[in-house]
Amino acid sequence: MPTTLGQIAAMLNCPPPAGKTQLEISGVSGLETAGAGEISFLTSDKFQKQFQATNAAAVLVDRKVHLRPGDGSRAVTLNVDDAELALAQVLELFAPPVPRPPVGIDPAAQVDPSAQIGPEVAIGPFTVVGARCRIGFGSILHGGVHIHDDVSIGENCELFPSVTVRERISIGHRVVINANTVLGTDGFGYRWNGKRHVKIPQIGTVVIEDDVEIGSCVCIDRAKFGVTLIGHGTKIDNLVQIAHNVQIGPHCVVIAQVGIAGSARLGTGVVLGGQTAVRDHTKIGDGAMSAACSGIMEDVEAGTIVSGLPAFPHRQSLREQAALRRLPDLVVQVRKLQEQIEQLKSESSSLDKPRGGE
Repeated sequence: MPTTLGQIAAMLNCPPPAGKTQLEISGVSGLETAGAGEISFLTSDKFQKQFQATNAAAVLVDRKVHLRPGDGSRAVTLNVDDAELALAQVLELFAPPVPRPPVGIDPAAQVDPSAQIGPEVAIGPFTVVGARCRIGFGSILHGGVHIHDDVSIGENCELFPSVTVRERISIGHRVVINANTVLGTDGFGYRWNGKRHVKIPQIGTVVIEDDVEIGSCVCIDRAKFGVTLIGHGTKIDNLVQIAHNVQIGPHCVVIAQVGIAGSARLGTGVVLGGQTAVRDHTKIGDGAMSAACSGIMEDVEAGTIVSGLPAFPHRQSLREQAALRRLPDLVVQVRKLQEQIEQLKSESSSLDKPRGGE
């Protein structure tokens, strides 16, 4: 639905654009693809060329960007403290509604009579809710969700199709869980007895605190005993594996294809880049970050950035990578030095030989 540039400016607490407040904005796009009626965004000086050539009607410009005078851009600019955050607000204006089941229990759903279903809850077709479950006010269970016995789900949660929540799990308020995610699979625990792998019972649970968002196809295993914990405000991308007894603190970010082994501990605000592997029983301090494809084998101090396999402090890892790239040249140099040494030895040996008649 089109809105005016003046309305967007007011929403973002920007000064009204002179003479352009009634300009209609029909959508959002990138600088290179934006059309005449769309709004775009500029977050860095390195995109100035794209900004100069854009056909966008308006551009959200981060205050840290230094626009050059006379850059030739025809777009109206709205200066904001954080262009990414401002863009998120604008996107909400144009976001199409997410299809959701209506409030109530679909006739094709199966809800145990002992389950407590709060007001304004929506339960879609072919969803199963087990015995003694509690579903809080305004929560939405899309079609095909399976909630096992004794599960507690707080208020205003949303579980998308084919999510499975195993028995005795607790989910807080305003939690979003995307399609095909599984909470509460048995932790991967076996012990070799000399003849076979003996399964270790996994009798613990999983606790998901408030305001957590979990992507699609994520597996969070129940604890051997005690709790596997996901702290409030944490965001987990698609295709992540979180093993038994892992403790993830508040406001962490876990990117796609991360694997966290059993009993690892993440502090507050930890960021794990894509495909990071975390060894069991490892502790990662508050605010630490890992680059993509890191292998964290030892504890990481708070505020440290690590990279590489095994992971080291990022600057050290970069120096090692730079040295590794020079290795082929060093091999050639060493071979030449060896040849020179052999030649010197040969010449020295010939000089040391007694001459005839001496």
